[in-house]
Amino acid sequence: MPDVIIHYLTKEKFKSVIEQNPYIDAIFTIKKGIDEVLLDLIGERYDFIIDLHNNLRTWRVKMALHSPSKAFNKLNFHKWLKVNLKIDLLPAKHIVDRYLDAASPLGITNDGSGLDFFLDPELSETRFSLPESFQNGYLAIVIGGQHKTKMYPVDQLIALCLKVKDPIVLLGGPDDVENGEYIAKETGLHVLNACGKYSLMESAWLIAGATHIVTNDTGLMHIAAALRKDITSVWGNTIPEFGMYPYFPKESIAINNMLEVKGLSCRPCSKIGFKQCPKGHFKCMREIKSETIIESIKSITSI
Repeated sequence: MPDVIIHYLTKEKFKSVIEQNPYIDAIFTIKKGIDEVLLDLIGERYDFIIDLHNNLRTWRVKMALHSPSKAFNKLNFHKWLKVNLKIDLLPAKHIVDRYLDAASPLGITNDGSGLDFFLDPELSETRFSLPESFQNGYLAIVIGGQHKTKMYPVDQLIALCLKVKDPIVLLGGPDDVENGEYIAKETGLHVLNACGKYSLMESAWLIAGATHIVTNDTGLMHIAAALRKDITSVWGNTIPEFGMYPYFPKESIAINNMLEVKGLSCRPCSKIGFKQCPKGHFKCMREIKSETIIESIKSITSI
């Protein structure tokens, strides 16, 4: 649709993810609530709304704007069945393709080219801020996550870093600084804690410069997929079948190794995650040994 004008509504903290996208004409952001921008949105007189959240907040937007719209299917009932009764009625369909279904009334179909993520060219020198010993390549490990039950345990990360002799950059947000410092302290000078020291876009540049990505189920995993990086993704209480695994182009040569403990009767225990394992044993992560991750990396690249 070459003549379309696209406006995007998101939270302020996520603006950096899309602000370099040349296909978006305007970005509206909120800090707390829709009321911050609702009058501005009403004044735009939109022809169509694609609702990628399908929640109370977006329902308010649609009610106020009175524009035709379509929301994506969150499959909440299917997820509830899988989490609580272990009944699997989930479709073999990535969330990206379900998002695209919300644009189907416009005649939009998947071009098969994977995700778009546009790096900020003004931050292209980010990788060169790393120590000289990291300039010839490094392994990036994303240690953070929105919930503890989606995060690979710190002691096992230490074991992993001790077994890898190549430079390692630890990535995460401000909440991961303490864990990152502890891991780096316990493992040696070849491990650099970058958690909380770089913005999201700067972290994306560090992802782009890495030889391989080891990551939990988190936002940087999807950025790595958009940048066509080889990925070893580690899955805890959530499962790839929810449709949020790394999404690559149809003809991609990038590799995604998804590590998970199958057959656990308690998994998945949530569609999102918890602060701690409800059972106390955290087998879904603890039974993924550091040796298994190293084997995954070695199957793709040399370390």
